[in-house]
Amino acid sequence: MKKLINAADSVVTDALRGIAAAHPELRVDPENRIVLRASGPRPGKVGLVSGGGSGHEPLHGGFVGYGMLDAACPGEVFTSPVPDQVIEASTAVHGGAGVLHVVKNYTGDVLNFQLAAELCAEEGLEVASVLVDDDVAVRDSLHTAGRRGTGAAVFVEKVAGALAEEGAPLAEVARVAREVNARSRSFGIALSACTTPAAGEPTFELGEAEVELGIGIHGEPGRARSAMAGARELVRTAVEAVDEDLPVSGDVLVMLNGMGGTPLIELYVAFAEVAGLLADRGARVARSLVGNYVTSLDMQGFSVTVCRLTGELTRLWDAPVQTPALRWGR
Repeated sequence: MKKLINAADSVVTDALRGIAAAHPELRVDPENRIVLRASGPRPGKVGLVSGGGSGHEPLHGGFVGYGMLDAACPGEVFTSPVPDQVIEASTAVHGGAGVLHVVKNYTGDVLNFQLAAELCAEEGLEVASVLVDDDVAVRDSLHTAGRRGTGAAVFVEKVAGALAEEGAPLAEVARVAREVNARSRSFGIALSACTTPAAGEPTFELGEAEVELGIGIHGEPGRARSAMAGARELVRTAVEAVDEDLPVSGDVLVMLNGMGGTPLIELYVAFAEVAGLLADRGARVARSLVGNYVTSLDMQGFSVTVCRLTGELTRLWDAPVQTPALRWGR
């Protein structure tokens, strides 16, 4: 294993030190392992908190800032944050209008965020939660009951964050966040496994001429293993899976996401195929992202996330954002 680290057991702590040094607009609480806006909570604004295992960067710490999250709680690599982290983050971002938790559908995340929300409520802090479950690859896995949460987390955090900046109440921010999730679907394909620092070896076996269809972001198995094929064929598999679960039509927001180890030139090759296949189905790519947004350490592969847009969702997507990983209009 060759990794740019000091030690396997200090990766998250060292990365948080790096985030703090690189982004003075953020405040990192190393003791509680929280990434926050340095400006603190804005009175009357709904606070947005998300989090999950490290190893998926820039998710979630890279999306803390104006127009998106107020705080992110990174757990150990591929491990949920603990309830105390979520409670500290929720308290820190509370500006008097309540807090929205954006939770990906993995058992550890769900249980720990739920417990944190209950304990916050006992202290008089109003919390609403939205569950992200956009992955159509498998209905149930070792880590979830129902669909897994993947790329749609970026869409939910951006749109909900924009609405919160406008001063909308908690119930409305939560409603729109759930609408984004309901209108989004994802499917991922791995060309190689990832290697966690602690394990020092690939998370699963994959032959040189094989790909895993419907991979999870923690290296969980997908729906099938297949022979390696060209970009057009692999992308077709992903788009067809998305379209089968939620038929695409009209204006859509599309993210062609790299899993951490795929060069950008290959992601653009794949996106060209995505755009053509969606056009064949009568959909128009009105907004798009191409790059690494929800990664799985050094995994080679990609995921496709499609959201069927409305006028309101397009407006909120276009609203200004300023975070380490997304920034426009400000």
